[in-house]
Parts: sequence; C-alpha cells; structure tokens
Amino acid sequence: MKKRRRLILLSNRLPFTARERNGTLRYTESVGGLTTGMTAFLHSRNDQSSAFEDHLWVGWPGSTIEKKHQSSLKSEALNRFKSFPVFLSAEEMEQFYLGFCNETIWPLFHYFPSLTTYREEFWHQYQRVNEIFAEAAAEIIGPDDIVWVHDYQLMLVPGMLKKRFPDVPVGFFLHIPFPSFEIFRLIPVAWRKEILEGLIGADLVGFHTYEYTQNFLRCLLRILGHGHTMGTIVAGDRLVKAETFPMGIDVNHFLSASQSKDVLAERDHLRNSLSGEKIILSVDRLDYTKGILNRLEAYELLLDTDKEYRRKVVLVMIVVPSRTGVRQYGEMKRQIEELVGRINGKFGSVGWTPIIYQYRAMPFSSLVAYYTVSDVALVTPLRDGMNLIAKEYIAARADDSGVLILSEMAGAVKELGEAVVINPNYRDEIAAAMKEALEMPEDEQRRRNRIMKERITRYDVVRWANDFVSRLLSVRDAQQVLSVKILSAESRKKLLDHHARAERRGIYLDYDGTLSPFVRRPEDAVPSENLLKTLRQLAEDERTTLTIISGRKRDVLERWFGSLPLRLVAEHGIWLKEPRKEWNLTKSLSKEWKAAVLPILQQYAERLPGSFVEEKDYSVVWHYRGSDPEHGEVLAAELVDTLMGFIVNVDAQILRGNKIIEVRSAGVTKGTVGGELIRRSNHDFILFIGDDWTDEDLFKILPPSSYSIKVGMAKTYAQSMLQSVGDVHALLEMLAAHHKKVDPKA
Repeated sequence: MKKRRRLILLSNRLPFTARERNGTLRYTESVGGLTTGMTAFLHSRNDQSSAFEDHLWVGWPGSTIEKKHQSSLKSEALNRFKSFPVFLSAEEMEQFYLGFCNETIWPLFHYFPSLTTYREEFWHQYQRVNEIFAEAAAEIIGPDDIVWVHDYQLMLVPGMLKKRFPDVPVGFFLHIPFPSFEIFRLIPVAWRKEILEGLIGADLVGFHTYEYTQNFLRCLLRILGHGHTMGTIVAGDRLVKAETFPMGIDVNHFLSASQSKDVLAERDHLRNSLSGEKIILSVDRLDYTKGILNRLEAYELLLDTDKEYRRKVVLVMIVVPSRTGVRQYGEMKRQIEELVGRINGKFGSVGWTPIIYQYRAMPFSSLVAYYTVSDVALVTPLRDGMNLIAKEYIAARADDSGVLILSEMAGAVKELGEAVVINPNYRDEIAAAMKEALEMPEDEQRRRNRIMKERITRYDVVRWANDFVSRLLSVRDAQQVLSVKILSAESRKKLLDHHARAERRGIYLDYDGTLSPFVRRPEDAVPSENLLKTLRQLAEDERTTLTIISGRKRDVLERWFGSLPLRLVAEHGIWLKEPRKEWNLTKSLSKEWKAAVLPILQQYAERLPGSFVEEKDYSVVWHYRGSDPEHGEVLAAELVDTLMGFIVNVDAQILRGNKIIEVRSAGVTKGTVGGELIRRSNHDFILFIGDDWTDEDLFKILPPSSYSIKVGMAKTYAQSMLQSVGDVHALLEMLAAHHKKVDPKA
C-alpha cells in the first residue's frame, strides 16, 4: 500500500493574515511571490502523479494573537487554510524580523553593508524564533513527510529539524541573493558558521541563480572547509546537494487575467485618461534595494536631454508600502516624494503631469491592467534575488507588445536576456534605455517578448516547485543508497563473530583519515596512546597479522609503530617491513624523475602561503591543507595539468589525495602490494579499512569473503562504510576485546 505523504511547508508568513478586530479574528489572503507561487503549485497538483497527497503550511499568522484566540485560530487555520500557526510576541517579532532579518540579513545579502547592524540581542532572538518554528514543525512532522523550508528568516531551521528527524527529507530555498564570500564574511564568525551549518541541515539547498549557488558553495569551503563535487557536499555522515532553481510564475493566470472584463475595463479607463501619452510603468515595494531613486533621476535626465518626450510620456510610479517600522524606509519614502515633486514641478504643465505617483498596495486586477496598458516596464533593482514583476509584465502582454527594461542585478535577467538590460547604478544608461524602449518598433518588441514568454511558460512556478521536490527526493534516495552501506549492528556482529572464530586473521589498515584524522601539519597526526594500546592488543594475538599500509615515509611509520609486532607498508606499497625485520623495496623502481618534478612542486609551494613540499624516497608531495582553501583548489588543478606534461615520458604517476598532490614512481600501488600479501598469507578472515581513493585499488581486488570498510560517505568499492575515525577506533577496540578464540563448532 502506498504511504500517505504530506508536504510540510515552513515560511515566515502563512498564506493568510489573521488580525483581531472588536474581539474577533478576521482573515485576509497574504500577498507576495512566495505565497502566490506556492498556492499555484499546490492547486495544480495531481494526486495521482504527485510526490505527496496533502500539505500543511507552518508560519506566523501576521500579527500578535492573544492566548484566548490562539485555539480557535489553530482550528480555523487547519480546516480552512491547511495551516499550522506559529505564535510570536511583539517583542520577538521586533528583534527577530525587524531586527536581525531586516537590519542584518536583508541589507547584507543585498550588498548594502553600510546599512547592516550587528546586535547580539537580535542574533539571539533569531536563534530563538528559529527554534520556535522548528518546535512547531516537530509537533506535526510524520516519518513519511517531506519538509520544505523557505527563505532567509528560517536559515537555522533545516539543521534543527534534521537533528530531530534524520530520515525525513528536508529542503531549503533562499528567495533572496546569497552574497559573495567577501560580503558574507562580514557576519561575526560564530553567527556565519551557525547559519551555514543550519542550511546544510537540509538535504537540498536551492537558489535562484547559478551565481548564488556558487557563492554559497564558496562560503562553505572557506568557512566550514566543506568542498563539493558538482554541487554535492559531504557534510559529516551526510550528502547535501546545492542546486539552481529559478522561480517562475503562473503565466496562464496573468495571461487569462489580462483578458478578463474587470482588467479590460480598467485598462480602457487608463488609456482614456492618458490619451496620447506613452506609459512607462514602475512597480515596487518601498525598499532601498529596488533602485527607485535612480530611475527617477534617470527619468529626469531623459526629460532634460530629450525634450521631444515632454508631454508625450508619463511615468506611472507605484510604490507599495513595506516594513513601515524600519527607519531607512521612512527616510526613503520622503526622498522619493521630494524627487517626484521636484520633477513634476520642473517639467509639468497644464494637462500633463510627468509622474503619476501612488503610494499604496495595488489590487491584482489593477496591477494587471497597468501591465497591459504600459508601453514600457522599468524594473531596475540595485540587487534582487529574482524579481517576478519582470516575468509578470511579459506574461500579461497578450499581444506580446511592450518593452521590458531590466537590471542586470536581478536574478530574472538570467532568463530574460532579450529585455533591454541595464546597469541600475548608472542613470545615463537607464535614460538611454528608456529612449531605446520608447522608439523600439513593435515587430522587434514582439520578437523579444515571444522568446521570453515561451521561456517563462516552459519553466513556470509549477515546474519550479515540482523540480525542487523531485530533486529533493532523488537526493534522499542517493543518501539512502550510501547509508545502506554504513556498517550496521548486524554486519558488525557478523564481522566480530567471524573474527573470533578465525584461525588466520589478516587486518589491513590505512593511517591518515582512517586511524588518524587529517591535520594541518602531517607531523601532528601522532597516534594516541589508546590507539597504540588497541593495535598492540590486536598484533600480539598469534592468529592475527596486522598491517598498516600507508602513504607515509618509512622513518615516520618506524618511529610511531616500530615497537609493535606488526607489518608496515610505506609510500603506498613501495617499502615493506615485516615485524622486527628490516625495510625492503617491494620492487626495483627509478626515481630519476624527481629532479625534474621537485622544483615544480617547490614553485607552487612558494606561490601558495601555507603549502609545503614533502620529499619521500620514491615520491614527492605538495601539501596545501593549511592554505587558503579556494586558492589551494585552483592551484592544485593547475599543478596537476602542469605535471601531466612532465611525466608523460617517465615512469611516474600523479595521485590527488585529500589536500595533497603526490607524484610517485609508477608500478606499485596499495592494490598490488596488499593483494600479494593477502594471497601469500592464506587468511580465513580479512579486514581492510581505508578512506582515500588510493585505497580503492585494494578494495577492488579483495576476495568476496573479506570485509572492506570505507571511512566517510562516498562512492566506493568497499562493502561497508564507517562515518569517522572515531568509529574505526571503536570497531578496532571491539575486535581487540573479542580476540579470544571461539570454538568454531560452538
């Protein structure tokens, strides 16, 4: 029987607003791109083909609700809106939303660092409110649900939920830009780390544009040290995916609305009242990120320099009230109104007002009427995550006429490249774009708009949401494939039992990343006393042959493990030392190539502060763990390319390991040496544990009856996985504790 699955949505606001009036609750639909888009997606869902059968929306109802009304609101929200309200006090909203969200995250993520404040009490309230949302969601999340968290107000929630529900798919989507590392690093160290850790609590993290995705991945690398492979991040014991999903709109909704009676009537009224004038439309929330002042100055410049447009064009400027409690917004409103007054006073005349200014929320039908009647749409934000107004304008143009002027700083420009694209900071460029738009022939208008309309119709809001949910589930499937390989309690018991019964045991262990965590300086990875004690217990059992097979130099392995009765293999198999015997080469090799390669590695060590070269007998290694992570990865790729040309005609090979590039003599690997040792020994119990891709050579050739374990989450030939070095130590301690012989007939 198919499991019943729900989509649990979490966002700052619910799809409705509840307010107390005269002792009763009144409900109105919320407005905004997220609410509109998700509502269209939910209404379009086909139960037969959908990944879920129902949904529940968790969020704040839009106002502080007295306790006496909270129970009835919960009931109404569930029955009428399929929602689950989160109740917050006025103080919590003040410091959380108006505070951290709008005075720290919003300006900084939109590249306004001078307007950003960093107040400890705001951050603590942000943590607390995110915890409140997580606790509310935890009340309703079931084992078969899908969770989708939205936007910058709730960036800590994915991590909080993943700790509570490790097996539930959790997605996160950011609807604003994710800034570059140089901007993001302005956040205090502890805060920035916690934000990133919260985000990678999600299984899938989505962004509007490729640029935002890359900014996020770069911050992960530089701040948390998590690299990625094509957007896939290994974070501890989990795989996390970061991908690009440009949010769309419900194109048919706007197109059909443009032909409705109400819209057509209002459009005709507007045309009659503005007869003979071309209309430039500007619609935006009141926000310093929208570039409203810049476009007013550009319009003033157009009327100054191109006098023929006077009395022939009008700018309809609609500014929607927003965040009235934020100081900068009140100041900006004053500046806009002063500038509108100045321009109208400077150029206006009887019968012609250059700017029609409206400071109000616009009903949907009126907004669409303005879209349909305007000759030009002026969409010029200084920075915007997507900007759906640009897409709405194109969708509403039933005859495909009109010109879109679009900022290159809006996420939408990646899909609407046929618009007249401008730099929103340069008023001369905006003025020139307005002139170009006003003079563009209609056939050229239609050519451009048809291309853009086809694109946004093909990737509309329903496709966007479906793609995200489908990708989230596929990421979870990939995680489950890997998690199946994690050594289970049953498999561990089987291994321990086999080990206890065996007469001839062969245990093979890598060192770095397996017995010791990676450290900045290789010489600091000294084995602990507890590890040495465990290894000694294993090695002293007469039925056990214990082998450490490592890329380390022989003198290092001798110093650390020479006193133990075990076998040592150095430089990935080149040197071999049996217990209490001398070191021997496993194969006669040439190292003449070192003279040519060593200077190249030293040159790269000089180019990258914190990197260094280690010389071994038959290999040389460039280490860059202690260097700038991003610069290190770039130079590592460059170094590999450089080395390929040098070793093409010599008997050497290149290994790219964990923050190292190693060049070594060819012909010997862990697989060749380890395989030969295993064949000679005739073990009836074989265990090999390793973490690096160099260990895959041995994983591949082990007999089917052996036990092979990979440390870390990655594709591997090993049968099983352990998540950390600590897990390896725990397993070895179990083996040491169960070393006593067991009667095989028992």
